[in-house]
Amino acid sequence: MPIRIQSHDFDLGAEVAQLRAADPKVGAAVAFIGTVRDMNDGSSVAQMELEHYPGMTEKALEDIVLQARARWNIFDALVIHRVGPLQPLDQIVLVAVTSAHRGEAFAACEFIIDYLKTQAPFWKKEQTPQGARWVDARVTDDKALAKWGIASGNDREAT
Repeated sequence: MPIRIQSHDFDLGAEVAQLRAADPKVGAAVAFIGTVRDMNDGSSVAQMELEHYPGMTEKALEDIVLQARARWNIFDALVIHRVGPLQPLDQIVLVAVTSAHRGEAFAACEFIIDYLKTQAPFWKKEQTPQGARWVDARVTDDKALAKWGIASGNDREAT
């Protein structure tokens, strides 16, 4: 269960190849990459800075993967999340999952990213023409988590 928080970029092909590691029982490998957008909430974004709580963040990510393992028959999962200053087009997060069949791999990958978006202790600050601003959790992220039967703990109204 590789979990990494890092400032440097990652190589999707190399990471998935290592996760599969010539394991003949793997019939599916599913990966999600999140990237920095140049627009958010109607403003251009010149830079995004991600912060985390060392130790606590890794533990939260481990817990997320353990929950995915309990729900689906998966072989392995990889979560890499970057921190520090990032530019538009930069990769932020990689979630990759292996299993015997695609259904389990897709579901577990989606669950992990949905859970990560609302429950892992990361903070994002964007640099916009109006100045720096912290990025709040989105109602859509809460709804994505709710489909797995998990409440986000956020008390926002849908907008």
